[in-house]
Amino acid sequence: MTALVFTPEQAAASTDSKAWPFEEARRLIKRLERLPDGATKTVLFETGYGPSGLPHIGTFGEVARTTMVRHAFEVLTEGKRKTRLLCFSDDMDGMRKIPENVPDRKALEPYLQMPLTSVPNPFGGNYASFGDHNNAMLRRFLDTFGFEYEFASATEYYKAGRFDEVLLRAVERYDDIMKVMLPTLGAERQATYSPFLPISPKSGRVLYVPMKKVDPKSGTITFADEDGEDITLPVTGGGVKLQWKPDFGMRWVALGVDFEMFGKDHQTNAPIYDKICEILGGVAPEHYVYELFLDDKGEKISKSRGNGLTIDEWLTYASPESLSLFMYQKPRSAKRLYFDVIPRAVDEYLQFLSGYPKQEAKQQLDNPVWHIHAGAPPKPQIPVTFGLLLNLVSVSHAHTKDVLWGFLNRYTHGATPEDNPIIDQLAGYAIRYYEDFVKPSKKFRTPDEVEIAALESLDKALAALPPESDGDTIQNAVLDVGRAIPRYQDPTKVSPTGGPGVKLDWFQAIYEILLGQERGPRLGTFIALYGIPETRALIAKALTGALANA
Repeated sequence: MTALVFTPEQAAASTDSKAWPFEEARRLIKRLERLPDGATKTVLFETGYGPSGLPHIGTFGEVARTTMVRHAFEVLTEGKRKTRLLCFSDDMDGMRKIPENVPDRKALEPYLQMPLTSVPNPFGGNYASFGDHNNAMLRRFLDTFGFEYEFASATEYYKAGRFDEVLLRAVERYDDIMKVMLPTLGAERQATYSPFLPISPKSGRVLYVPMKKVDPKSGTITFADEDGEDITLPVTGGGVKLQWKPDFGMRWVALGVDFEMFGKDHQTNAPIYDKICEILGGVAPEHYVYELFLDDKGEKISKSRGNGLTIDEWLTYASPESLSLFMYQKPRSAKRLYFDVIPRAVDEYLQFLSGYPKQEAKQQLDNPVWHIHAGAPPKPQIPVTFGLLLNLVSVSHAHTKDVLWGFLNRYTHGATPEDNPIIDQLAGYAIRYYEDFVKPSKKFRTPDEVEIAALESLDKALAALPPESDGDTIQNAVLDVGRAIPRYQDPTKVSPTGGPGVKLDWFQAIYEILLGQERGPRLGTFIALYGIPETRALIAKALTGALANA
């Protein structure tokens, strides 16, 4: 267990915090109070992973969110309770279909319905199987993020006998399990259903076949193999696994799971998991159901389809902390998980980080960065946004971070990458994101007569300012220019001088003409960062048509 970081004020405020990890942790504490050994047992948090495809961000989100609940629990219990986080891989499941995003899909066809740890690894390398490869990819990523967890393989647990005691109990209580399962199935499926899935000793495939005999005395099942021959197998030792719904409940009992979260697609099955758990002699853990992630078309992301963002793709363009923030916010609301959500997530993270030191204890516990950094968020750095950096890359044609640091150093005198590692990291992300997503869609337009006059007025206003004017001073100058132009006057708004306010059209015109995009940063801050002389040079290019005709 990592060292807990919290102040006495935060400890006091945690009992009333409305942050969802604290709400879940308090529910967990109440559950433990109802258990005979609840005051002494090591509290087990579990997450599940189906390695039928490469891990995606949704898998990471489950671990990140569970870690946040675990940390909240440890704070509420003042670090006096032992906790574990077990990341469990269902790698003994049969490969029911071949993922679309693997090389040489045809080569895997002979291995359909075989356990994922018996399917050859199509990606090459030193991994013994498809399941082993995908498990390694998950562990690699979780290790990169520094999660404190233990990894568990269903194949290893079944074969090592870790589930044997509860599997034998499942044989004894077979009829009770069937009474729960059969009403949830259609008539055709009822006729062939069994909670036990034997692995054919001849073909190695996971078989979905009815049981001819379930013998509680010997702890065995009898079924017809693929060639029609009756086979009797012990349910222990890894020759038989459970269907996924009974497997949930069995695992909770065998491992003593106290908390598990899962996606909304499991929600209707949660009562089934609970009943199976109770039949097998356990107490169901606390659940947390989160909404699913959607791709850019609004469709559920899928490991086998490979739609949506991968873990590596997010980390190519943004920080791990921004991804953690995306997972923290509104976990019970469906969210699009695609490239265009990245800049906003980064800037929201910076905003929360900037506000943290100014907040009281209760507000800090409601601030996502407290949960993202386990109570010890880093100090805020140069007050720039990812959006600003993207626009700076655009106008400066920067291909290296050194170019951006030339501007940043001037904007905040003495700022260095060493003193501002978060911003230095963002500078590299901004260059990559701009090249791949912003630059291809940029489209400058030529100004009309009114806009030409407006830009000339803006140039004169900037020329009248001291070169080192701050963002607020420059922003006011930009607003003053807009207020003097009838096209941009907004009579529904009132300026500080009592005249009309400024329409957003004024800013949009600047963005479209100078930056080649419909939206942009706060102009005062951007010009202060880029430089007044450099901005005037940009205006000059726009007025000559050099930007639009480039």
